[in-house]
Amino acid sequence: MAREIGEVILDLRNISLRFGGVKALTDISFDVKEHEIRAIIGPNGAGKSSMLNVINGVYRPQEGEIVFHGERRCDMNTHAAAVAGIARTFQNIALFKGMSVLDNLMTGRNLKMKAGFLQHALWWGPAKREELAHRAKVEEVIDFLEIEHIRKTPVGRLPYGLQKRVELGRALAAEPKMLLLDEPMAGMNVEEKQDMCRFILDVNDQFGTTIVLIEHDMGVVMDISDRVVVLDYGRKIGDGVPDEVKNNPEVISAYLGTQH
Repeated sequence: MAREIGEVILDLRNISLRFGGVKALTDISFDVKEHEIRAIIGPNGAGKSSMLNVINGVYRPQEGEIVFHGERRCDMNTHAAAVAGIARTFQNIALFKGMSVLDNLMTGRNLKMKAGFLQHALWWGPAKREELAHRAKVEEVIDFLEIEHIRKTPVGRLPYGLQKRVELGRALAAEPKMLLLDEPMAGMNVEEKQDMCRFILDVNDQFGTTIVLIEHDMGVVMDISDRVVVLDYGRKIGDGVPDEVKNNPEVISAYLGTQH
């Protein structure tokens, strides 16, 4: 069954973010609908990562409000975002390089673990049953991402493309409602990009996960996104379906380049 895009679940209203005298974001508004793939594009320094950081609570905007699943707030802290079901990958890989793939993915289950530290240390009773259940969930993610052959390999020994896939797996292990992906295909070769595109589409289609994506590869953005918002110097200059955005004169001038 084809997925259906639902109602608005995230509404960003008049968001402004400053660092001292530097304006990172200025009066930006856009929304994200349930089950869609929503891309954020723009040149370097446009404020794309800053916007993701506002959504998951790393940065707190000086102005504007965030409405997530009907709850209105001036900002979102990181713990509240995680509890609400927002997971994140980063532009620079943020994994535990000395730990195995399996153990890295297990860290994505932390918020769902209820047993105390002592019970886990003794690996007894409820803690043992809980960990086995979490490991079963992680194994599902490993199978989904086709990384069974490296499940016990220390992440630091893996090539870059596989490390990116493991980071996606750690985010998926949290069973997020919304997944924020900050340049998931940066530095990848063509084959690795094709694999990552396939996994992103499958996460969206099979799990129904809403995805907010930053990506510089315009071919990828136009192929997989339902809607695209364009930022330039911290301001919104375009918003709509891919065909609307790529034919927007202001977007062409600022980012996509004018054809001669």
